[in-house]
Amino acid sequence: MPKTGSRSNWEEIMKYRAIAALAATLATPALSEEVTLRGVTAFASGTTFSRPFEAFVERVNETGKGVVQINYVGGPEAVPTFELGNAVSAGVVDIANNTTAFYTNLVPLGDALHLATNTIQDQRENGCFELVDQLHQEQMSVKYLARTGDNIQFHLYLTSPIEDTDLSGLTLRVTPVYRAMFEALGATPVQTAPGEVYTALERGSIDGYGWPVQGVMDLGWDEQTNYRVDPGFYQVDVNFLVNLDRWNALSDEAKTVLHEAALWTEAKNAENRDINAEEAARQEEAGIEVIRFEGDSAESWLATAQDAGWDAVEAIDAERAAELKACLVD
Repeated sequence: MPKTGSRSNWEEIMKYRAIAALAATLATPALSEEVTLRGVTAFASGTTFSRPFEAFVERVNETGKGVVQINYVGGPEAVPTFELGNAVSAGVVDIANNTTAFYTNLVPLGDALHLATNTIQDQRENGCFELVDQLHQEQMSVKYLARTGDNIQFHLYLTSPIEDTDLSGLTLRVTPVYRAMFEALGATPVQTAPGEVYTALERGSIDGYGWPVQGVMDLGWDEQTNYRVDPGFYQVDVNFLVNLDRWNALSDEAKTVLHEAALWTEAKNAENRDINAEEAARQEEAGIEVIRFEGDSAESWLATAQDAGWDAVEAIDAERAAELKACLVD
């Protein structure tokens, strides 16, 4: 049973489970042994953080013929961004492409994943993957299958320039990823879904937002953005999650197909450094100027990011936070 941390979250999950049970009752039995999984992404289809999942789906559907297939249903138009965690936990969705920032209500310690300074390959080797998988199974009833986003850092994007790391007086769109950091630097945080950011910038209700170096152009936010702050901080985590009951019911052959496709997808994380450079160049062409902290300012910026991030995780569960830090940070 997932530990959601609140009655309202649990009621949401129970609602989704009731829907899933009804769908299973009405479903027509398959005529073959091939299993089809319903897949949804938390991000708009075709954008930066959905593309790896879409490639994974194609890989599974190619290598898993006769064994397992994924019916890619879509993105937030299918399941709203902040409801996808509950949906895959309850089994309405079989497999989801989601970031921990969108389901901290279910796995609060998931905030630690973006603080990693090593790769998913390192984490598989040092036992961290199993620890993270255990947390997801215990608290969310999902199998943690894969992680994408390694080597992609976050940045602060602004409509007006700043001269130092003091963010006092700024209202910034946040997710749980960098909320603690921005608050520690004096900003006023506002949490919204990605689809609402453009309008918030256009109306002047926010002064900026946190986002990785990749994806700004996909969303059109460059039209309302004038500055990017360097250096980047943290590391993106976008994860493939499989409903645990669904995972346990799969044949060993189907699990192998999904696992091998997951490793294939994770290997492509190495390409992100080149993509980052291409995206930075595109931002420059679009008129986004770089505010670059150097020396003591850069050191303070990055130290605040790590300190605030780990303080927030340790406040949730100090013992498990220490376990995660030991295997996520080089």
